[in-house]
Amino acid sequence: MALAKIKKGDHVIVLAGRDKGKHGEVIEVRPNEDRALVRGVNMVRRHQRQTAQEEGGIISKEAAIHLSNLALEDPRDGKPTRVGTKVLEDGTKVRIAKRSGEVIPEKK
Repeated sequence: MALAKIKKGDHVIVLAGRDKGKHGEVIEVRPNEDRALVRGVNMVRRHQRQTAQEEGGIISKEAAIHLSNLALEDPRDGKPTRVGTKVLEDGTKVRIAKRSGEVIPEKK
């Protein structure tokens, strides 16, 4: 279990698998499993039983993808980059893109 450098709200690119090259936003990170859910990536079809709140049938939803198959999108040019950290003059710790040196904006 490694420290996840990808957070919820980040824009990522898939590096391997059937969705290689696709872009998406991270919906959820599961650090205990080293996996993340990415919007519109790794879609699977599931049979769902009808309930009072939801309709039954076959639905499509995102499945978790391993963090090693994801790379953060560089804020400058949109290509895959590794993540580093840097402490600014005012003492705040920020994530930076190794490719361009740009600060990765925090999503709230």
